[in-house]
Amino acid sequence: MPRLQLERLLHSQGFGSRKECRVLIRRGRVAIAGETVDDPFREIEADGLVFAVDGEDWIWQAKAYLMLNKPAGYECSHQPKHHASVYALLPPPLNGRGVQSLGRLDEDTTGLLLFSDDGQFIHAISSGKRKVPKIYRVTAKHAVDDGQIAALLAGVQLADEPAPLAAAGCERVGEREILLTVNEGRYHQVKRMVAAAGNRVEALCRVAVGGLALPADLAPGKWRWLDADDLDRLRSPAAAS
Repeated sequence: MPRLQLERLLHSQGFGSRKECRVLIRRGRVAIAGETVDDPFREIEADGLVFAVDGEDWIWQAKAYLMLNKPAGYECSHQPKHHASVYALLPPPLNGRGVQSLGRLDEDTTGLLLFSDDGQFIHAISSGKRKVPKIYRVTAKHAVDDGQIAALLAGVQLADEPAPLAAAGCERVGEREILLTVNEGRYHQVKRMVAAAGNRVEALCRVAVGGLALPADLAPGKWRWLDADDLDRLRSPAAAS
């Protein structure tokens, strides 16, 4: 189990440079078990540690794994061009430790967005070669008929693709709503596939990645840590609709 000097521990969790963390501690803004700790060089057992900075509790995490319910109107970029950055929805320490989104959702696409500072994990989930399924709830402009569902499952030809792309799953859940599963992460893929099948996407929400579904109680714009069960679900087959 790692033992870290308190200033190093705070630095690892994104609270600033080591010098900035040292100042934070010496000003009495850090507490452990309700006790203010003002010695930046005090060695602390990191595993399972709950500490508070300015009265807000944090759990020490060797690596950050989290989910966000992305609302519309945010770009998945640190340097957005037309809308606010999705990273503005995360607290500063998470950005301070360099979390990155696992893939991107369009500005008007909502739903499950994952973040981490673990490069191997990001690659494992994001790589198209791994074919991690992603499920989207699609609201179409027109009623979705059997022919369109059949076309999506059989494969539709997109302009810049050498071969047709087929949905891994497609289930009608309403007159104009389907749950569409894709294993790739092409640019605007779901919108382009639905258009190629003869319809148009009016609203798009990612509801699951792998076997991990967007929790019903996670409000738009809110985030939470992934626990061990969540990480296991990510590596399992697609979540049931």
